Amino acid sequence: MTSLNEFAAYVHSKSSSAASGKRASATSSGKRPKSSSTKPTLANNTPPHSIQSELDVLATLTLTDAQSPPESRVAFKECLLNLAEHKTELVSLIRQVVEDGRGESILSLTHDPLDPNVRIGLTPQEYDLALENIKSVCSLAELDCAVTELYSTEQQGDKSEKKHGFEVTKIGGVLIRERAVSVSQLLEIRVAVVGNVDAGKSTLLGVLTKGGLDDGRGKARVNLFRHKHEIETGRTSSVGMEIMGFDEKGRTVGANDGTRKASWKEIVAGSRKVLTFIDLAGHEKYLKTTVFGLMGGSPGKFTYFVMLMVGANAGMIGMAKEHLGVALALNVPVFICVTKIDMCPPNVLQSTINQVSKILRSPGCRKMPVFISSNRDVAEASTNFVSQRICPIFQISSVTGEGLEFVRMFLNLLPFHGQFDETAPFEFEVNDTFSVPFVGTVVSGVVLSGTVHTGDSVYIGPDSLGQFTSTAIRSIERKRQGVDTAHAGQSVSFAMKKIRRRDVRKGMVVLAQGDEPPRSVREFVAEVLILQHATTIKTRYQAMLHVGAVAQTCTIVELDRPYIRTGDRATVKFRFMLRPEYIRPGQKVLFREGRTRGLGVVKEVLYGN
Repeated sequence: MTSLNEFAAYVHSKSSSAASGKRASATSSGKRPKSSSTKPTLANNTPPHSIQSELDVLATLTLTDAQSPPESRVAFKECLLNLAEHKTELVSLIRQVVEDGRGESILSLTHDPLDPNVRIGLTPQEYDLALENIKSVCSLAELDCAVTELYSTEQQGDKSEKKHGFEVTKIGGVLIRERAVSVSQLLEIRVAVVGNVDAGKSTLLGVLTKGGLDDGRGKARVNLFRHKHEIETGRTSSVGMEIMGFDEKGRTVGANDGTRKASWKEIVAGSRKVLTFIDLAGHEKYLKTTVFGLMGGSPGKFTYFVMLMVGANAGMIGMAKEHLGVALALNVPVFICVTKIDMCPPNVLQSTINQVSKILRSPGCRKMPVFISSNRDVAEASTNFVSQRICPIFQISSVTGEGLEFVRMFLNLLPFHGQFDETAPFEFEVNDTFSVPFVGTVVSGVVLSGTVHTGDSVYIGPDSLGQFTSTAIRSIERKRQGVDTAHAGQSVSFAMKKIRRRDVRKGMVVLAQGDEPPRSVREFVAEVLILQHATTIKTRYQAMLHVGAVAQTCTIVELDRPYIRTGDRATVKFRFMLRPEYIRPGQKVLFREGRTRGLGVVKEVLYGN
């Protein structure tokens, strides 16, 4: 109320100054100004609890400076059809949407891209002309983009279109993507693959990345496994990484006949967009590894999606619900692949689809299932995937290949939705460590913020005592290709100088050197929500806690109430049991004891404890 009174008083004083200026002008011209004695001063005479008079003043304000009316924008339809007069406007519009999409954009020829509520209404002849004009403009050196038509169909015009003589209209969409760029500028999107054990996760990735089909006995998944026991059991126990590339036309890069798996170097060399698949374990005993794969790389902050695999013969059982809950809690977009439809009776498949739809519509998910059955469905789902609460569902078979073309097209069109700051101080999260002969210690992970160059001096840590070590970056690789610079949001590997393999671990960070060395923390405060727990949670309760790439046992040392239980929100002080870690306010927290117990956000870090 006080601030509103002060603002109204300020407005009145400005109005009084303007009025006094007018009165002075009127006096000098011989005119007698109107008396204003009946209008009391607002600051002194407004009752303390009277809001209406203040709102009346605010309602009559024009808070912007007097400006000339904005220049009217040329209609999108006019730009498409009259290239001779509006070529500059069309080039400017395409450049804008491509830059917003980090080098690519899906341009609808149904609605105005800058005003989706405006329907264009193109006849079949106008549609063909518009498509040719777009291709002509994109071929110019100043844009240098490739244009691919995603879908097109003719339909009856709506009432307004029929009123103007358009009985039949043609709608469609095109993909506009910049041509090949350097490795350091390659558009990268990460997709975490989760689901219950035996849902077909590794098999689908083998089919997508290698190009052939599965034989029904695990042929496609063998190349993805990293350990002997994984090949013997057919079950993933570690975090696997695979990449899939698309060129400027949206075609898959690499061997497409399944006879040979293309190398990462070959894929990167011919790609404009690369998807990194994070193959996670489905068995419950590997939940720690799976949660680490989901939490690493700041999901929700960068370009991150979750592909949930559901076996048509089994339904959403076991860890599939757990993985879905974690993904929703992390606010990561999810799409679902119902696998093994070739071996499933129709009634069982329908039962699985009904179960998945019911779970997605439940109050805990509040997602709208969208079943994909055409190229138009794929294009519209990918465009609205991030901004709306939709969940695309694909029905596929890795043996017959049914539905795989829609999955490939959807992966090609996945939008960029990262949020990062290249101007902030450099910060890198260590997700894995290696010892490479003749190179030394190598750490891989995700650049969370800033930019780093080969030869830069950095800190790495914290160690078991919470200390950071000064070192330098010897070389940088991205997708197994050497680069000189790494930017925020990119997955890269660093070769470190004078650092031993045993001195680095997952969960460490690499930071830019500043005036003061960074500090690690033993205790922090977080606001948490208890998802499920059989009993109450009190102080001295211990659980495995995940913060980014950090995974360590924590104990609760303080609560804002005597105890908490399922569904409660509380402010909790945690303490790391083993060693200090480097965490920041705003990071997401997940703690579990077997299954997931709670989620939260770091509110405060407590130094010196």
